[in-house]
Amino acid sequence: MDMKLEVLVISVSDVDRAKAFYEKLGFRLDIDYSANEKFRVIQLTPPGSKASIIFGKGITSANPGSIDHLVLAVDDVEAARGDLARRGVDISEVFHYAGGPFNDAAEKPRAGGRDPQNRSYYSFASFSDPDGNGWLLQEIKERLPGRV
Repeated sequence: MDMKLEVLVISVSDVDRAKAFYEKLGFRLDIDYSANEKFRVIQLTPPGSKASIIFGKGITSANPGSIDHLVLAVDDVEAARGDLARRGVDISEVFHYAGGPFNDAAEKPRAGGRDPQNRSYYSFASFSDPDGNGWLLQEIKERLPGRV
């Protein structure tokens, strides 16, 4: 049986501000539906992605900005970082995790620059949306076996 990740729900404090931010990133607007003043759903999809994000009013009780480490896979982290910076996004410099991908357990987990061995999955850049939901760009040039 196939199971595909379809949608991630994030919480935001200002729906219109979040919508403008994600459209500025180049996310495609799929849905902007409002049933009344208490319910509105926005669905956006990152370029090339099969999974989308949803936010709005009456969607989730999670605190705005409570999501961390949403990951966008990119072929070239430096090019993707540059594109987002040109779009006005406050984005980190390229980094790698000293203890390996996603390892925040070290005293200083993030080391400046690309992965010294230039491996897929090891080089990153980070940014946050206006509410503080955290995103990572992760460079994947060659997928692990079994991944398409």
